[in-house]
Amino acid sequence: MKNLEKIFKGLANRRRLAIIKLLAKNKQLSVTDIAKQIKLSFKATSKHLSVLRQLDIVDRNQVGLTAYYRFSHTLPHPVNMLVSTISNSRE
Repeated sequence: MKNLEKIFKGLANRRRLAIIKLLAKNKQLSVTDIAKQIKLSFKATSKHLSVLRQLDIVDRNQVGLTAYYRFSHTLPHPVNMLVSTISNSRE
């Protein structure tokens, strides 16, 4: 139950929700691409991605100097369903 509580707290941020929606549409994006699309600085975007990574919601793939993010392949079923719902929301 505590794990779900941490996940809900981590998702309770409009910027992180926007990141989830972007990744659902694009499969994998760089920090720079995400930052441009959500109109946030590189540093702030990296912090939001770090929170999502600590919760095992996203994975990072480093290619040279560029970090790419995508959904984790090990998302627990309830979290996967929640991410799917967020991705399909119209807001």
